Amino acid sequence: MAEIVTIRGDLELLARTEHLFSSVREEFICAARDLNTWPDPGARQAVRGRMPTGGTHRIRKLLSPAALADEGSRDHLSELAGMGAHVRIAATALPHETIIIDRRFAILAGANAPGGREYTVTTAPTLVGSVHALFEAAWETATDLKAFLRGEQPQLDAESRTVLRTLGSGATDETAARQLGMSLRTYRRRVAELLDALDAGSRFQAGVRAGELGLSG
Repeated sequence: MAEIVTIRGDLELLARTEHLFSSVREEFICAARDLNTWPDPGARQAVRGRMPTGGTHRIRKLLSPAALADEGSRDHLSELAGMGAHVRIAATALPHETIIIDRRFAILAGANAPGGREYTVTTAPTLVGSVHALFEAAWETATDLKAFLRGEQPQLDAESRTVLRTLGSGATDETAARQLGMSLRTYRRRVAELLDALDAGSRFQAGVRAGELGLSG
């Protein structure tokens, strides 16, 4: 396959890329507005049949809150999570679907159009890497599915998330405060606020709690 290919329509996309969905070696990533990634029912069913659902590779799915609009979708995502997939819900709606396979391939969906959507399939390392970096940024701020369904996601601002990352870095308070441009007193106050927000009695518990809620990246 050339480094960048433009494909029009769901069925042509499936015909040109179906082998990729069963070739995952390390990681399968999917970001989508909802579970109906492909509007055409036949293509959608075929793709779901080829998508990995287990094994030694890692599966991550990032979805808009709209994906939880009905009970069937919630049950399906909970089942995926129970099978080992990592599922998170984004804070806002996602524009279009994106799939990344082993950081080797990326499939980017365009907007719906009367003649069928256009898809860009690329193996260009720079483009795949950039798309992956954008996914990671969205993944970091998203909420773990179970926590989202429980409504237990604490509201952390950007500075609190930065402080949370320093807690996991092993840096001393003095070093972390200096890196963040804060006074030591301010940094320790923000740590205390973070522990309170996460209902954690220690910094270690804060890290565990953040991981449960999908806040630790």
